[in-house]
Amino acid sequence: MPNDQDLPATLDTTVPQTARIWNYLLGGTDNFAVDRAVGDQILASRPELAESARLSRSYLIRAVRYLAGEAGIRQFLDIGTGLPTANNTHQVAQSVAPFSRVVYVDNDPLVLAHARTLLAGHPDGATTYLDADMHDMDLVLREAAHTLDFTQPVAVLFMGVLGHVEDDAVAQAMVNRALAAVPSGSYLAVYDGTDITPANVEAARIWNESAAQPYHLRSPARLARFFDGLELVEPGVVPVTRWRPEDDAPEIDQFCAVGRKP
Repeated sequence: MPNDQDLPATLDTTVPQTARIWNYLLGGTDNFAVDRAVGDQILASRPELAESARLSRSYLIRAVRYLAGEAGIRQFLDIGTGLPTANNTHQVAQSVAPFSRVVYVDNDPLVLAHARTLLAGHPDGATTYLDADMHDMDLVLREAAHTLDFTQPVAVLFMGVLGHVEDDAVAQAMVNRALAAVPSGSYLAVYDGTDITPANVEAARIWNESAAQPYHLRSPARLARFFDGLELVEPGVVPVTRWRPEDDAPEIDQFCAVGRKP
């Protein structure tokens, strides 16, 4: 568990936080009793959610590997990165192309306290962390420009975070602002929870009763709208376990897609 002496003064350990609850579901140790309590409530009603968290993370790994490999992307803007775990974006991208440049964005104090872990990238590349709110996309883009060259293609990642934006129009505006800043040949990669099963709806209800940041499920059709105007990479908008799978994992209520800016 985190050492109190290493925690930032602004960190409130009495209020459950999204990044820490997800860290707990992934089997991590960067969480507190309040986070584990919410996690245990969710797992009591939907015990398979821990496996869903792992499978969603596996999609991120496959998507980044595709982007750095087949798509030839060398710059990544990971918005709402959460706490570090195994196979972070920079580790996957730089394992394929060591000189890849990665910018992480989050505003959770505990994530900031772990930034030194995120910064341990390949010496030939660049890995930086921005303490910023994704709602202030102008700030995100301005600060990211110190590391990324926005005249060259960038992969913009919103992995499991757009659900924290209730209004579709607000979420769409954030995505559009990020995509407007990157050139043709850039990519958008997204995954988020969906509302297609009662179990997932119940898990979200429990989450929203306790967590500081509510999470709003969307239908696959609503998620697909984030890719309007983009060229969807096959197989399109699908459950995370069906996006270029490496094994026969079951379908889960997390949908994803990758799209290219023409």
